[in-house]
Amino acid sequence: MLYYAQRKMAKIPTTSTTLLRDIAQDAQNVRWGEFVTRYRPMMEAFMRERFPSLEADDIIQDTLVALCRVLPSYRYAPDEKGHFHNYLTGILRNKALRSLRKRKQDEALRADYANGENLRGSGTLAASGMARSLVAPQAPRPGRAVAPRPPPELDFIDEPSYRESLFELALRQFLSDDSVADRTKRIFERTAMNGESPESVAESFKMTRHAVDQAKSRAMIRLREIMKGLESLADG
Repeated sequence: MLYYAQRKMAKIPTTSTTLLRDIAQDAQNVRWGEFVTRYRPMMEAFMRERFPSLEADDIIQDTLVALCRVLPSYRYAPDEKGHFHNYLTGILRNKALRSLRKRKQDEALRADYANGENLRGSGTLAASGMARSLVAPQAPRPGRAVAPRPPPELDFIDEPSYRESLFELALRQFLSDDSVADRTKRIFERTAMNGESPESVAESFKMTRHAVDQAKSRAMIRLREIMKGLESLADG
């Protein structure tokens, strides 16, 4: 079955190789208007059929921007690669799926924030408290981990709000990760988040300073892995 039932689709435009060539060579070519007029009804029909809950105009615009980037390297060979309209709706579908994933992540974050006050405890950090402290660091409280801004070692995503959201999710996953030793989590909380000196943490755990540094390093590596996984999910 094709991407949606033939009886429900708008008419599939006949592919014009000269049109594709002209707009591929010039992102400002006046024939882009012709292209949009020709293919937009089909794209709108696809969105209505497959993704009725999404704002079609936004997804179509994102698709056209992406198409503008990839079209110069596109080669029209229907016998080998399939028809152009399938190529176009493939991009459209990926953009729609990405938008849905982003919506679900935003809803999960809002739920975490709403329930955050009930999640405070010695081993768990509330997402709402995390969000506030990422903006305005709090003073450490005895026996409780607080969350200042992400340590510099984790500051590798450009957009501040996006980075903060990913850090919150990654931190929550890290603290609930059974594959990470409990002592490693406690050392990370006390050194990277509460700001305690490695020497004092080493003394309380009866460890060497080097062992504390190694435990913190393992925690940072695991957090990076989790954050990269979340980034991949968002960008997929």
